[in-house]
This record gives sequence, structure tokens and C-alpha cells, in this order.
Amino acid sequence: MPKIDSEKFYTSAIEMHGISAKGVNWASKENQELRFDALLKLLPDDLSNFVLGDAGCGFGDFYLYLEKKRKVPKKYIGIDSLVDMYSIASENTAQEIIIADICKDELPVVDFYVCSGALNVLTPFETQLFIQNCYKSSKKGFIFNALLGEKKSETYNYLSITQVEKIAKDLDVKTVEFYEGYLEDDITVGFFK
Repeated sequence: MPKIDSEKFYTSAIEMHGISAKGVNWASKENQELRFDALLKLLPDDLSNFVLGDAGCGFGDFYLYLEKKRKVPKKYIGIDSLVDMYSIASENTAQEIIIADICKDELPVVDFYVCSGALNVLTPFETQLFIQNCYKSSKKGFIFNALLGEKKSETYNYLSITQVEKIAKDLDVKTVEFYEGYLEDDITVGFFK
């Protein structure tokens, strides 16, 4: 059971802020793009030969960001569990968007999975399932950002380095990379095969 009703969490944000960074509960577009930049630091420079899966794609903003940076992958597949996100991302990106529960549904096999923000409102158990499914469904790795720390919150999910390392060990991850310092209490992690 999630800490919060994610559908209500995102639907109310869309109603208040429209199709914007705040509409997917980012503090600002700048913060959203700082997280996107962090994902790019751990992805290959040239994505044109790779299939990229965006777990918890929201409005498809990461794909639009890749277009702006001229780093479009060979193929992009966005995945979200909410119908509103599916509809908006499909329209925004003109790419393949799938409705799925990333914690338990079978995911398409891609070269890399990325996730920016979707882990923030999951329980620790759901987080582990989400990471496991994305990593196992990738040929090369899973890159995600998360809230960093050992804070307790009724709404948000924080991960410590120790928790991330334990998940990596449980999944027999070959290489783990960390990138921090771009936002307070935030970390980007790469699990590579």
C-alpha cells in the first residue's frame, strides 16, 4: 500500500498547475531539469543506438528534454501507471507510451531504464520492487534519482546510501555509480550490468 494515493497526488497537482513541472509535483522546472541533467551524466553521451525506457514518465518531459539537448535515443518507451499521464505523454512526445504498474507488471526489455521522481512517493518495499523490475528489464542498466537521507516523511520516500548499496547487492549489480551535489537531499544512482 503506498504511503499516499499517487493518483490523487498527481491529479490534484495537474488540476492546480496544469501540464508543467509543478503539475508533476516538482518544486520548479529548474529542479526537474537538474535531475534530468544528473541522469544524463550517467547515461552514454550518444543515445542514438540505444532503446530507453522512462519508468514513471509523467508528461514525457524527459523525452522532450532529450530532444532539446539533441540526445534522442534510437527508441523511447515511456511507462506510467496513470491514465492522465499516458494521455498527456502520448500527445507531448508522439512516442510509445505504456500504462503499467512498474512494481509488478512485466516491462519491455530496453537497453537502459531511467526514472526521475517516481520513487519519491513509494514505500520502501515498492521502491525495491520498482528498482528490481527496471534493472532486470534492462540490458545495460537502470539509472534513477531519489531523495537522499534517513528522514521519515508521511509523503516522501528517502533512501540512504546503505539502502541503495543493499538493493544493489541483492540484485547482484556489477557496477554502482553515484552522482550527487546538484540538489540538496538528492542523489542519482546508476546500476550497471
